[in-house]
Formats: sequence, structure tokens, C-alpha cells
Amino acid sequence: MSVTAFTNATLICPVGGEIKGQTLLVEDGVITGTGDVPEGATVIDCGGKMLAPGIVDLGVFKVDRAACRAGGIVRIGLMPDQSPVLDDPGVVQRAALIGRPDLWIHPIAAATRSLAGTDLAEMAVCISAGAKAVGTGRGWIADTGVMHRVLAYAGDLGLTVISHAEDGGLAADAVATEGETASRLGLPSAPAIAESLAIARDLMLAEETGAKLHIRQVTTASGFDLIRAAKRRGVKVTCGITPAHLHLSDIAVTDFRTYARLSPPLRDESDRQAALAAVADGTVDVIGSGHDPHGPESKRLPFVDAEAGMAGAETLLPLALMLVRDERITLPRLFALLALNPSKVLGLDTGTLEPGKPADLMLFDADKPWMVSGDAFASAGNTPFDGFPVQGRALRLWKAGREIH
Repeated sequence: MSVTAFTNATLICPVGGEIKGQTLLVEDGVITGTGDVPEGATVIDCGGKMLAPGIVDLGVFKVDRAACRAGGIVRIGLMPDQSPVLDDPGVVQRAALIGRPDLWIHPIAAATRSLAGTDLAEMAVCISAGAKAVGTGRGWIADTGVMHRVLAYAGDLGLTVISHAEDGGLAADAVATEGETASRLGLPSAPAIAESLAIARDLMLAEETGAKLHIRQVTTASGFDLIRAAKRRGVKVTCGITPAHLHLSDIAVTDFRTYARLSPPLRDESDRQAALAAVADGTVDVIGSGHDPHGPESKRLPFVDAEAGMAGAETLLPLALMLVRDERITLPRLFALLALNPSKVLGLDTGTLEPGKPADLMLFDADKPWMVSGDAFASAGNTPFDGFPVQGRALRLWKAGREIH
């Protein structure tokens, strides 16, 4: 049996907290605990840096192995918006296997055929092919009857439904949030209530069916209020957000900056502050990159014509660490948001440093300063954080105890 001892590290565990001066032991790709270095073990000196669970990035739109390695990501929840759509067991199975052994891809199967929002997809068959959840993709299912059937069927299968929360009747042609910035730029916009309307309906359906619902991005104060109230009532709901909606407001689209065109669009400053408060008080369960890279042919266009989305895998860790430096959350809580909770949504038994868990590990330097440069990204460099000074870098990465180079 192969034993590896990780010494001279500060261990960061969502369950165990922050622990200094203990050696983490791994045997045959599985964490066995902490203790003395066994005779004959392979010793990895962590140089006083931090050792944490590898990131589980929930809600990724493109498989980008190099970007994930650079960002400390060992698993991704792949959105169904692929070509072809993840609504067929053969397509789902191929998606689940293409990243191994370095990157484990957990497909999110389409809730409806071709993501059209009308006919239910074969969820059960897709699950047997490797899907870990079902989702509505980039769009909202407008037909309430269809969404009710999606939640009921998924609930019978024990699956989480991952939904996009924007009322299509209000947000269909919008590229920005209604407000001063959109008006000044003359951009088609939708009121922020488009999000809370969608959330309210889906929460009521989830409560009715007893299904598990994960709203991939909640970005408005009214949306967070709805989530809080639903959790108090015992609704099985979780929600996520991206660093962009935590650190940027709609002012970032000034001068028609297409790299800041996102879905959902950036909100006003009061909603951004509400998002930071929701992270601090535990309303937000997951922070994901929303990794959706686009090349210049899709972004260097008039704002209305440009694709929505950003490359986020390589900046997820440093942008999330800003929440710790600002004393909004602790490091263990951060890795619950980045690793443990995304794993729970996908039904995975990973995301901590507890004995018996897979040795999916990331060694990182929380204080390493660097400047975000889209030109240096392993993926397309469409990031609204280009030129932004950050701190925190993944240094080394292990998947099931095997180092990823």
C-alpha cells in the first residue's frame, strides 16, 4: 500500500476547521487522518502553506482542463448547455469520462429535451449514464406545469434540480439590469424583480413536490429574502453565486465593456451589498466560477450582440479569498462554499479532509500577490477582472492522491 504524508502545512477543512502543525496522511488515494509520518511513507513538505480540499466548481459551461488545474479545481458540475445538449445517455456518459483521471466531470443532465422547456428528458436513464443532477441550463422553464413535472420526477429519483432564475417574459431581450447605467447607455434592460419572480415560483413548486432545488445564481436582495424565508419553512433549497456578482456592480458595464456582460446581468450596488451579506449570514451555499469563456469573435462586438459569460476558473480562488481578508467569512467556511456544499448538491462524498474521503487536495498560498491578465489565461481571457490585483494562488493539486502536473 502507498502512503503519502503531507507535512508542514496548515490544514483547512470545512468540517475540522483550521489546523496547524499536523501531518495529513493519505493511503491509496484516500485520506486516513492525521498523525506521525509512518515508516516508508512518501513525504511531501508543504512549505508552511495551506492544504485544503480541491475545489468542486458547480455550474461550468465548458470543459477546460488547463484552466481548472491553474485554479485548483479537481471536479466540475458541467451544465447541460453543450453541443449536443446533455439530454441523451450516450452524450452524458462521454462527458463524464473525457476529463479523467485529472479532472472529474459530473454532468448535469438537461431537465427537458434540447433544453426547450417543453418535454421532459429521460432523467433516469441519464443518471444511470453518470449524470449527478438535472438542470434548466442557461434558460428558465416558462411553463409552470412542465417545471412542476420536472421537480416531481427529479424528487422521485432523489436528484437536485439546478435552475436558472430569470423570468423569461421580463428578461428575454434584456442585456442589463434596469437602472441608471442601462438607461445612460441605452441598453435593453429588465427589472431586477425578474429574478425574484422566477425564484418565488420555483420555491413554491419545490415546497409542493418536496424536491431538492438549487438556484445556481441568486444576485438580488429580494431573491435572498425569498431563499431565507424558504429555508426557515424547511424547503429543500440551496443557492449559489459567482465572484463577479460579489465584487462588481452594473457600473462595470460602463463604456459598453462586453467582458462584463454576464447572465444574469450585473446588479446595482445595493444588490451587491445584499449578496455579500447573504454570504456572511449563510444564505449562500455555493460559490462557483460560472466558467463560460468566449473568444474575441463573440465578445468584441456591440454590447447587445456579444455573448454573455466570462472565464472564471482561474480567478475563482483569489476572488473568493477576498471574502476572508475582508473578514466576512472564515477559511473553513470558504471551503464549504467552494468544495463541501457543491459536492452535497451533486450527491458526492467529498469536499473535506476527513478520514475516508478521496484525497482531492489543493496546496495554495493565500497571500501570493498577482495581477489578473486575461491574455495569460489557459482559456479564452474574457474576464471583467482584467488588470485587477488579487492575492492567492493554487500551487499544487492532487486527484485521489495523484499529483496533477
